[in-house]
Amino acid sequence: MNQIQRGLSVFAFMFIMAVVGLLPAAQAGAQTAKGEIVAFQAGPSGLVWRPLVPFEHGVLTVAGPDGTVFRDEFGAGASPAFNPFVQPGNHAPDGSYVWEVWLGRPSVVHPMARAAAKAARESGDAKVEGEHRAASAQATQVQSGAFRILNGAIVPSNLVEPRGKGRGRSSHGVAPAFRLIEWIDDPSIRLVDQVIPDDLIVQGSACVGLDCVNAESFGFDTIRLKENNLRIKFEDTSTAAGFPSNDWQLTANDSASGGLNKFSIDDVTGAKTPFTVVAGAPTNSMFVGSTGRVGLRTGTPVLDLHIVTGNTPAHRLEQNSTGGFTTQTWDVAGNEANFFVRDVTGGSRLPFRIRPGAPTSSIDINASGNVGIGTASPSEKLHVFASGATSNNLIRIENSTRAWSVGINGASDFFRITDQTAGVARIAVTNTGNVGIGTTTPTNPLQMASGAFVSAGGVWTNASSRESKDDIQSLTADEARATLSGLSPVKFAYKVDPTQRHVGFVAEDVPDLVATKDRKALSPMDIVAVLTRVVQEQQKTVETQQHLISELATKLSVLEAAQNR
Repeated sequence: MNQIQRGLSVFAFMFIMAVVGLLPAAQAGAQTAKGEIVAFQAGPSGLVWRPLVPFEHGVLTVAGPDGTVFRDEFGAGASPAFNPFVQPGNHAPDGSYVWEVWLGRPSVVHPMARAAAKAARESGDAKVEGEHRAASAQATQVQSGAFRILNGAIVPSNLVEPRGKGRGRSSHGVAPAFRLIEWIDDPSIRLVDQVIPDDLIVQGSACVGLDCVNAESFGFDTIRLKENNLRIKFEDTSTAAGFPSNDWQLTANDSASGGLNKFSIDDVTGAKTPFTVVAGAPTNSMFVGSTGRVGLRTGTPVLDLHIVTGNTPAHRLEQNSTGGFTTQTWDVAGNEANFFVRDVTGGSRLPFRIRPGAPTSSIDINASGNVGIGTASPSEKLHVFASGATSNNLIRIENSTRAWSVGINGASDFFRITDQTAGVARIAVTNTGNVGIGTTTPTNPLQMASGAFVSAGGVWTNASSRESKDDIQSLTADEARATLSGLSPVKFAYKVDPTQRHVGFVAEDVPDLVATKDRKALSPMDIVAVLTRVVQEQQKTVETQQHLISELATKLSVLEAAQNR
């Protein structure tokens, strides 16, 4: 795609977005006040997710405590269900299970925008693809949650832990203005909030929550939250236009039964949870160093992103169906055996692999697009280099039954094509330009393994040594005459060049003596041999006749002399 085409495609995309808009949530199906797009129900017989917003494509993913992941794609109108006890090969261990539901409406993105984005996959136009990704994100919603299996049974999800009653104790002996208020069960008694219309300085630790007690042991804690439902909310009361006013919340653990032990950052205004850490995550699950480097399961990241694990560190690239495109998942990973790209959707094949120890520039693509194998400076579209002057098979072509290689024999200074299955070099080209077919030591411009060759003057020379022949027999004169009589010379033109006329024979029509096995070609030497035998016999006849003529001439001379006396 040239710059003008690219500019037009970007303009068309942006124009479409301007006309259609980025499809606000009201069009895509607004979330509920609690930010829910599905109603989740967990019970003894399994789990059900009932969509609460319009959608066209949905994806359900469930991750178990043992790392097992289950996926299910569903269409409009469906309510996905999942029973962990009937999944093949899964024993449904006790623990917390995390679920995630994606719901998408790709049809609300303009078809022309989708077509432009699809074309950008081939052209590599990141601008167009990025614009579509932003629009598509507005039409895709996600919700996640958790359930728990305890003692082999699913914990119901319809139980919510109430806020506990305070267990504080009176602190007698303290000045009445600062005396702790005792918690009273009598609802007729109203406890009054304390309002301090000034700065508050606490030169000690503070405990907040219904379960804080007198003489709390703080240890090194400066602020402690203590009760059965823990939240810290940041409620921004800004009202002036242009000032940010989003509300945020820090949440420790779910309140519903079967929920997660976790710490989250909640976007309260947007009804989203952009960050969650689940209890049990290992030390340094995510670590940001002073240099800005990010470590995953390491506190000493060496590069911008550093992943450490005891078995095959990897990352996954997953495209689901909620954007309207075909699902596709790729893994990029590495271990002691190889670095690889895995096509998960395509049956977990490994279309790309690099083995440890591969030399520098094993594959090298330069700025012009030339590909080097073994060289950092490829001078052609494909440039294969091997150091040293020994025998090297540089390219191997193989199927299930046969293998061929193309290479250079540096010691003998020739290029060769080798039948690796038979272990025989079939074609060789020397540095002087001689070509050998079946021989690696051609001494003529073209030379066959049989000994036949084309001379420097362009003359075809058949191999004719006795050493290369067997069952040698004389060609009889009768055979030669019969064969010559059976030859029918014709004029013709080859189909590949109708303008060029020739004379010769038709292979299917010649006598058996000079015919090839397939009767598709002829050997000129065979016909020469026949002609030679016929000419030889004719020469004998001529010589006999000449001898007879000579005798008759002598006799005639004697008779003429006698008559003249």
